[in-house]
Formats: sequence, C-alpha cells, structure tokens
Amino acid sequence: MIYHLLWYLRDVFTHRVGFYAYQDVMFRSVAAVLTSFLIALLLGPAIIRFLVRKKIGDRPMFHHAALDELTKAKANTPTMGGLIIILSVLATTLLWAKLNNPFVQKAIILTVWFSALGGVDDWLKLTSDIHHRSRNGLKPWEKLLFQIGGAVLIASFLYTDFANITDGKLFWLPFYKHGLPLANWMFVLIAIFYISATSNAVNLTDGMDGLAAGCVGMVSFVLVLLCYVASETMTRTSPVTWASYLLLPAIPQAGELSIFYSAILGAVLGFLWYNCHPAQTFMGDVGSLPLGAAMGYGALVTRNEILLLIIGGVFVFELVSVVLQVGYFRYTGGKRLFRCAPIHHHFHLIGWSEPQVVVRFWLLAAVFAAIALATLKIR
Repeated sequence: MIYHLLWYLRDVFTHRVGFYAYQDVMFRSVAAVLTSFLIALLLGPAIIRFLVRKKIGDRPMFHHAALDELTKAKANTPTMGGLIIILSVLATTLLWAKLNNPFVQKAIILTVWFSALGGVDDWLKLTSDIHHRSRNGLKPWEKLLFQIGGAVLIASFLYTDFANITDGKLFWLPFYKHGLPLANWMFVLIAIFYISATSNAVNLTDGMDGLAAGCVGMVSFVLVLLCYVASETMTRTSPVTWASYLLLPAIPQAGELSIFYSAILGAVLGFLWYNCHPAQTFMGDVGSLPLGAAMGYGALVTRNEILLLIIGGVFVFELVSVVLQVGYFRYTGGKRLFRCAPIHHHFHLIGWSEPQVVVRFWLLAAVFAAIALATLKIR
C-alpha cells in the first residue's frame, strides 16, 4: 500500500522531491525487514496476553518418559504464537509489495491458506481438554488433504504464470548451467510434493525454543537473494540481469517476492524476541505450516527446488530422521534408530542442553545457506 501510494503520488515524490528509492526492490526489502520486525515486537505482548487469557497453553507429550521430564517446564506456555509472525508478514507485504504482482498474490493466498489450516489444528488440539472434546487436532489424513489441496491450487496457477516464461518450465540443477525439459504433470507433481513436504518439515522442526524460527530466518535470507537475482537488472541503466550473469533461471517479476521473504525474515527475528529460551510463546502449527509452505513456494518460483535441499538442510535432516525412525521401527518390530525423532530431540536426550541444540542447528543452517549461495557462481 505504501508503494502504491508513493506511485500514485510519484509526480510529487519523484519529480519534485527527488525520492525514487521506493521503486527499488532491494530498498523495499530492507524496509520490509525493519517494518515486519517492528510489527512483531509490538504485536507480541498483546497476542501472548490474549493466548494466556484463553489458556491456549502447550502440554508437550512425546510418549517418551525422559523427554517428557526434560520438557515439563514448558507446560502451559502459550502456543499459537505463530500469529505474531503471520500477521507481521501479511501486514508488511501489503504495505511494501506491488499487490498486482501475480507471485505476491499467490504468496498471500498460500500464507492465509496454510495459517488457517494450522490455526484450526492448533485450536482443536489445545482446547480439547477445556471443551471436553475427544478429538486431538486434525487427523493426519485431514491435514495432509488440505495441504495437498492448497499445493494443487498454487501449483495450477503458478504453471499458468509460467506459460510465457521459458526458464519457468524447465528443471534446474545446481552446478549445471542449462535447464532440463519438464513435463506439465511433473511440474505440478513436484510443486505439490515440495509445498506439502516443506510445510511438514518446518512443523517437525518446531520443537525447541527458537529452533524453527532461527532456521527459517536463514532460509528466508537466501530466498530474498534468489528472488532478487531471478529478475532484477545488475544496474539501473543496464539491460543485463543477474540471472543471465550467473546463468540462473530468469523469472520476470519474481524479484517482487524479495519483499515477501524479507517480511518473513523480519517477522521471525521479532518473534525470536519472545521465543528465545526460555520461550514466552511457541510458534504452533499456525506459524510453522505457512512458513514451511512459503519456503517450498520460493524454490518453485525461482526454479531452485534441488537447491532448496541444501538451503534448508536442517529441515531436510529433521524430516528424514522422522521417516527413518518410523521405517526402522516398523521394519525391526519396535527398535529405534534414534533415541527420539525428530533428531533435535535425540541430541537433547544424549546430553546436549536445549540452547546448545538450538544454537548448533542455527550454525548448521548458516553453513547450508552459505554453501547454497556459493553454488550460484559455480555453474
């Protein structure tokens, strides 16, 4: 809205005052980080008080005696704190992004869809005892059904956007300078898989104070850069884009998504103010599901699905650890590969303190982000 207001008044701001920085994507991205951070800081106390009044507190049960003992101090800490992030992201995106941009529009729809899904799941789980419900949240198949439904909707519209974008219809690999042909049905299948998988991966990682938020911040920073280089020119007067220079897929208008991912970065930083150890609130599904879906969406738009496996290496390990644990448990008839999954709980149980696990996983997330960025120049 701020962008559109300044554009409407461009005769005054640009021609008379000489202020034209608002037209630059990177300027608005920096503004989005600061705006979202400030909104999250201001919203945090009010939302936490609301959740406490409603007694929407966490009651962590891992069906593991040692882990339940380690986390008993978290009882009654308000969850659904992801509302702080989502409201900050949406408000900031509406303020600074071009709202007529098709990629931004889908980002907003995706955020609302998955936050609504996560909010319903959280509410059912966290109020089941209060309202004497027998139901403990959405059933796994119900949640997956709505995740896939949202992914199908986004994938279908996204493929339409790529109708006249050659690089958008190709499959791109790190270290390789040419895109590979991709069938229509394969594009949609990949999109459904990625959005569903990434939303679940962040959801699984959200198990310790600050863990998911910090790692999402690292991934968001990389996605800001990827969206920017996908469509923006190297200089204001040069027709050469960063994508052509780095031999990356060129996706016109994708740069505007930098504002959206900058908003996520600022929001999770603001949320960490209240979510750092010992946490005043937890993210909950209302925050983790849309943030995860947004990570997958960014990779799809910039055509960096495989690179996302590196960028979000921590989330990949968390998801794979659960798959391996479940598979091994069933194959061996009850034996466990890890002491507990997701894997951050395994390290907690072998003696690492919670802050140690979180900071070390943050460091790994930073390393993965650096490796991913390094690949951009190696083609």
